[in-house]
Amino acid sequence: MTTQTKINVTAVVHASAEAVWKIWNTPNDIMQWNCPDLSWHCPKSENDVRVNGKFKNRMEARDGSFGFDFEGTYDEVDLYRKLSYRLADARKVTTIFTEYDGKTTVVTTFDAETENDLKMQKQGWQAILTNFSNYVESKN
Repeated sequence: MTTQTKINVTAVVHASAEAVWKIWNTPNDIMQWNCPDLSWHCPKSENDVRVNGKFKNRMEARDGSFGFDFEGTYDEVDLYRKLSYRLADARKVTTIFTEYDGKTTVVTTFDAETENDLKMQKQGWQAILTNFSNYVESKN
């Protein structure tokens, strides 16, 4: 039996857990922050935040050279606190939102995939989370 490698990324956002949650889950907002850098974008987002609900975010290189759907199904939804889901390839992801003193720490733990280097995966997910944090703070 093989053990799935898990990777963690973290950001501290200067906003309440309620504000962070809403921006994390609203398709119009997701399309603004869900990319690792300016050479990418997220032109489409669908999100049904409930147990067994599905989400699908289209991620594309701005030059049109590559694109993919990032999609999954929610396993656990704990309002303002936790989201767990399975990706289309069966990997698991959990994001925990912890508010303290006017800030919310967002920690995402995900099963690594086997096609790309672990360091590259962590950097990509961290870059997206950093974009998220910057976007939330720009709205407050």
